[in-house]
Amino acid sequence: MSPHTRPGRIGRIPVLEVAPVVEGGRWPAKAVVGEVVPVEATVFREGHDAVSATAVLVAPDGTDHSWAPMTDVAPGLDRFRGELQPDAEGDWTFRVEAWSDPYATWVHDAGIKIPAGIDTELMLAEGVRLFDRICGRVPGDALVAGGRTARDARALTAARRALADDSRPAPARFAAATSPEVVDALRRAPLRELVSASDAYPLRVSRQLALAGSWYEMFPRSEGAYQKEDGTWVSGTFATAAKRLPGIAAMGFDVVYLTPVSPIGTTFRKGRNNTLEAAPGDPGSPYAIGSADGGHDAIHPDLGTEADFRDFVAAARAEGLEVALDIALQCSPDHPWVTEHPEWFVVRADGSIAYAENPPKKYQDIYPLSFDTDPEGLYEAVLDVIRTWIDRGVTLFRVDNPHTKPLDFWEWLLAEVHATNPEVIFLSEAFTKPAMMLTLARIGFHQSYTYFTWRTTKEEVAEYLAEVSGPQGSVLRPSFWPTTHDILPPYLTHGGVAAFAVRAVLAATGSPTWGIYSGYELVESTPRPGVEEQIDNEKYEYRPRDWSKADEHGIALLLGELNAIRRTHPALRQLRNLTVHPTTNDQVVAYSRRISADHASRATATSPGRTMRAGGNDRRAPRHDDVIVVVLNLDPRNAQESVVHLDLSALGLSAPEGDDSAPFFVAHDLLSGETYGWGAHPWVRLDPQVRVAHVLHVGPA
Repeated sequence: MSPHTRPGRIGRIPVLEVAPVVEGGRWPAKAVVGEVVPVEATVFREGHDAVSATAVLVAPDGTDHSWAPMTDVAPGLDRFRGELQPDAEGDWTFRVEAWSDPYATWVHDAGIKIPAGIDTELMLAEGVRLFDRICGRVPGDALVAGGRTARDARALTAARRALADDSRPAPARFAAATSPEVVDALRRAPLRELVSASDAYPLRVSRQLALAGSWYEMFPRSEGAYQKEDGTWVSGTFATAAKRLPGIAAMGFDVVYLTPVSPIGTTFRKGRNNTLEAAPGDPGSPYAIGSADGGHDAIHPDLGTEADFRDFVAAARAEGLEVALDIALQCSPDHPWVTEHPEWFVVRADGSIAYAENPPKKYQDIYPLSFDTDPEGLYEAVLDVIRTWIDRGVTLFRVDNPHTKPLDFWEWLLAEVHATNPEVIFLSEAFTKPAMMLTLARIGFHQSYTYFTWRTTKEEVAEYLAEVSGPQGSVLRPSFWPTTHDILPPYLTHGGVAAFAVRAVLAATGSPTWGIYSGYELVESTPRPGVEEQIDNEKYEYRPRDWSKADEHGIALLLGELNAIRRTHPALRQLRNLTVHPTTNDQVVAYSRRISADHASRATATSPGRTMRAGGNDRRAPRHDDVIVVVLNLDPRNAQESVVHLDLSALGLSAPEGDDSAPFFVAHDLLSGETYGWGAHPWVRLDPQVRVAHVLHVGPA
């Protein structure tokens, strides 16, 4: 750190409003291996001399790992931005170094005076003296914030020699000192004076699946379940559920997510479609956890044994899948904790235990836990449950309704698990108010469900994509789900197959993490009257499916194509790189994601490199920026036409002089295989009976 700066004190060159910083550094900002992390700060100084800034990434061992030049992204507001990219897991830090830029100051002053014939020789002499320092001829200067190549050294030496050559015209000498080669060299390795560092801020770097992955939800009891001739049902097992794994893997999913697999209570058991009276043989809700067979750490005997569960995990891993498990911290009246630890529940005035209520709704089959009567005992019991499942091979947890439990409990639990198992990922199912959702993310949840399910209009979609990919993305990593076992939105009940295709494309390209609930491939879209959920809901009954019909609608094929595209294109595995582009039709939305060639190369170099199953091969060394443009028809019934006004700078392109509508770059549709010559304002037509979207890889012609 610069001797001019002390922690908590303003530096010689002020550095303020550093981002991403969570509550002043109270909690770390989030990143994953290979993620491009935007860093911003406000940097300025007294007077008129130029300033600049550098973002510095500090490895977990405390050494400076890498640095990135920052550029002024808001001229007049002194807001600087750079991009860092960690390449390993761990608890990193970063800082911003501000500095006086003598080269930029000289270029500005000489660029005014020399053309005007004012102090021309003096300005050139000042330039020679400056380049003596840049080239290292004067010892003791703060020289370089990065590496300088031999080519850079030759360019800088040549510039110094040209500046000193008084036989050449002054404009030519100045031009030699401001050539693109010189500017590039000094961007990579600038001369920095009065270096002033910000405080160091925490950055927790997790494995890539914490940011980017595709989830497939299933009820294991439904896979292989069947009804006997007498009308009774036989439950599916882990062994029969494992037979579904190759089909899930073939669609390119990364995670198979299981609803709770613990024993289910019988007291006040819910019947089909959430009726209050269960018929004989109704399996009950897996969220009413606990019976005489055990609690949260036990396995429902109908599903198999612990050995059977471990075999399921092994079968999933053989298919390239990790196993996620639903954790619901609530109990049926038959849970062992009810008798063993009555202090973990709320006892009402009449001596009965309070069941869950959301007036006027009552959930007599579920007892909420009380986290305040014996926090030490209950906290440790839950931690033991989590560690038991980790020992059985679970590497991800989807947490049911975490917003109904105390935040200090979650902060403690997540920290305890991270200390021993930093590879374990927690997904927050918190459909709740923004403050609670964001705070759950701040205190340690890796990912969060979102409001995506209910964003359907162009304005809602565009606004929400920009929101989750903006500064909020430093803590809340969104997971987009078109449906869940609890939610079937009206858009899908009325839109038919095309609506399912629209939402799949939007989820898979709008967020690095997305998921579907089993049956999406079959376009299951019949609601239970009066509620936004499916009829014959799988929470309350067995629901075996005929997977031979999965290809009838083409959704399964689309899911596989989308996952293949995501794996092939690193731009879709980043979060904070999205730009929304204007369109002339309120039913057509357009957005893009871009990652530079250098960043893409480093991101793929650190990728786990899972083999593609749904077409294509991983690109291990991208030679160009990876740029994806999505143009989507939100109307699932009618063809829509639109002009798309592309922000070329966001795509890393610049229009040729003249008509920027004329084709000057190539857009290759990754879904259809077609290639188009596009300009800055392409016209599109999307018929949902043919295709709902263009997913385009954009590159130079």
